[in-house]
Amino acid sequence: MHAKRICSVEDLVANSGVCALIESNGIEEQVALFYLPATDKKVFALGNWDPVGKANVLSRGIVGNVGGELVIASPMYKQHFSLTTGKCIEQDVSVPIYPIEISGDDVVLSV
Repeated sequence: MHAKRICSVEDLVANSGVCALIESNGIEEQVALFYLPATDKKVFALGNWDPVGKANVLSRGIVGNVGGELVIASPMYKQHFSLTTGKCIEQDVSVPIYPIEISGDDVVLSV
């Protein structure tokens, strides 16, 4: 894995998601980035592909909390995915998560 600058912090929307296109091993992939400035981690990254709705939509989902777990609710069928593990709460599916951090003014993703 290597670290790659994805965007600046000011490109993110607080308490919401944005989508970034990354390249990993020659393959382009959409990644949903969520900026939660009130949390310890601050920024989360997971695959944008919703395996239930079969569409790249998770970056447009609603951030919430289910049983103490930070989640994103898919805008299609409203299933919840953990922002820390990528696992779906309601079904036996998951999305990939990516190591991400804020370094100065940059958002850096490991791919």
